[in-house]
This record gives sequence, C-alpha cells and structure tokens, in this order.
Amino acid sequence: MVKFGVHWSSVYTGRFRAHAGSDDSNTRDPDNDNRKYVLTPQSILAELVSEERISDPAGARGRLLREAARLFREKGYERTTVRDLAAAIGIQSGSLFHHFRTKEEILKAVMVETVLLNTELMRHAVSQASSPEERLRALVRCELEAINGQTGEAMAVLVFEWRSLSPESQREILKLRDIYEQLWLDVLGELHQAGRLAADPFVTRRMLTGALSWTVTWYRPDGPSDLDTLADEVMAMLGLGDAPASF
Repeated sequence: MVKFGVHWSSVYTGRFRAHAGSDDSNTRDPDNDNRKYVLTPQSILAELVSEERISDPAGARGRLLREAARLFREKGYERTTVRDLAAAIGIQSGSLFHHFRTKEEILKAVMVETVLLNTELMRHAVSQASSPEERLRALVRCELEAINGQTGEAMAVLVFEWRSLSPESQREILKLRDIYEQLWLDVLGELHQAGRLAADPFVTRRMLTGALSWTVTWYRPDGPSDLDTLADEVMAMLGLGDAPASF
C-alpha cells in the first residue's frame, strides 16, 4: 500500500539513489556527494514507486488512478460511479475496495500522487539549473508539462474537484501543495532580491498559475510552438529572457 504520510525530512535533496542498470552519470559518488545527476522523469518516477510514495503506473492501483483521473475530468467526481471506475480497468466493482475503502480515497490519491510526482520533477529540474533565471524557466517548463502532459487530467482534477474532498483530506493536500508552491516562491524571491524581478513574488506566482493553467484550453502539441518555446515566451514576458525568433 502506498504511504501517504510522507516524512518530508527524507524527501529529495538534489540526489537520488542510483538504480540498477543506470549509467555512470546517475551513480552516486560518496567522494563527490554534491555532484549533479541528470535523471529522466522515468527514473524519478521509478524512485518514487520504489519508496512506495506513489503507485506503480503499470500495476492495478496505478491503472485505476490513471483512469479515475480521466473519468473525474470528463464526467466530474460526483457523476462518476464506482461501477464506471471498475469498468474502466476491467474489474468487478467490489474489487476496487481491495485498493481503496471509498471513492473519495481514490480522488484523494489522484491528487496526492500528482502533487508528489510533479514536486519531485521540479526539485530535480531546479537542482540542475545554475542561475535564478534558469531555475525559474525550469519551473515554468515543468509546470507546462504537468498541465499539458501525462498528468494533465490529474492536475485538472486537483483544481476542479478540490471541494469534493473532506476537510481533513483538503488539509493534507494543502500541506503537499504548500511544498510545491514554495519551490516557486523561493526562486521568485531570489530573483526579486537580486533586482531581476520587480513585481512581488507572491503576486507573480498567482499570475503565472493562471496563465500556465490556461494553456490547456489552447495549446496543441502539433501547433506552431512546443513547450520549450512557451517557456521561453513566459521568461521573455517577465523580462528575464529573449523571446523566441518565431512563434
């Protein structure tokens, strides 16, 4: 069973344990513990799964959460039945309760796991950047991917089905969300203190949240720009980078 009571003192600090079969660039060197490791999203996901912090996407629980995110996004949480969820992964309704006690627990798990995964992806991306501007661009690029990529449906559920959770579950999600948001505020604060960002970091983050979230309504992967181009455009709008040559 996935452990949702996360001990954040042991959360990623810029280094992951190497996985069997990984190349030398991902191998932890005890004599040079501060080196940077270029990890892929897949290896970060594998680490979280191995620590039982999120579900294995290939397992029954992981498939259930993926289909639940899709159904909650398409039909809404209230209109999605236990039967709908079971049918989506080809099991009997009663079998769902092997993994979760209630439908709300499924909703909560969708939210918890997407926040945990995207927080770790952002932590790693920030750790690879060498300047505040690069760190902010890394955050922008990661969030664009989170919203428009494989976790897009779960991210939408996090926003639109928030009130469907019990107050206790809302508080738990808020604690995780605060950690996610602090990554942004730390980087924006760094730019503000350096005189590179004139606007208030908190207000800037709120504006970015709305702008980046809205891309799901108009961005198309087969359109004239990719997510890297969009990230460059965001940096240019903030006066922290050059606009792409063409859009």
